[in-house]
Amino acid sequence: MNEEFSRTLSLLRQEKGVSQRTAATALGISQALLSHYENGIREPGLPFVVRACDYYGVSADFLLGRTLSRDGTTIAPEELYDLSDEKDNSLRGGVLALLSKKLLVNSIGVLFDLLAKTGSREAIRTCANYLSGAVYKMYRRLYQANPANNPDFFSVPPHLFEGGLADADMSCSESEFSAALAAQVKEKAPLPELSNDILARDYPVLYQSLLQIVHNTGERVNGLLEGRKSK
Repeated sequence: MNEEFSRTLSLLRQEKGVSQRTAATALGISQALLSHYENGIREPGLPFVVRACDYYGVSADFLLGRTLSRDGTTIAPEELYDLSDEKDNSLRGGVLALLSKKLLVNSIGVLFDLLAKTGSREAIRTCANYLSGAVYKMYRRLYQANPANNPDFFSVPPHLFEGGLADADMSCSESEFSAALAAQVKEKAPLPELSNDILARDYPVLYQSLLQIVHNTGERVNGLLEGRKSK
């Protein structure tokens, strides 16, 4: 079994609001054995997996970490909910949250559309990994800010997260992304033209968001450099 199994098994029990003793009794095993399963010390047999799925009301694929859907169904890209498709939607938190969301959603839309034109699955994958890492870090920081939240929700231990493991993953993804693009150049594969006129033509609305992010980030980064020069 992988680490996702033991973590999910523990989270499902906590979500159900029962003790290890209660869950172990319902699952027909000892509390000590359930503890071993939840901590990844021992691997259960198929009969236990079936009983656990029935007890927690989830599929085996979900329990084994093979899908995010509790009933085991696979979600196709077109079935994913897209907040950006809603008209006149507003986020709780005011105008700043709504503006920030739109800038990022629009810019990422342009980015992945351009990556699709390269035909490089590796470039798309590694770019998604990098951006997913950024979302993961910010969400985890928000989650951890409230001491009442379950600290076991995340599979990466706190000391490794605080030690920069997620940062290392993002750095690796960025390096892999650069390597994927370099491979495209070496193979003389087509790369999209990124002139201002072409982007403004192809993305008449979305391109403005990307320009705003490029400008804002450039100002922020240059500000760091200016601050160091003044010392």
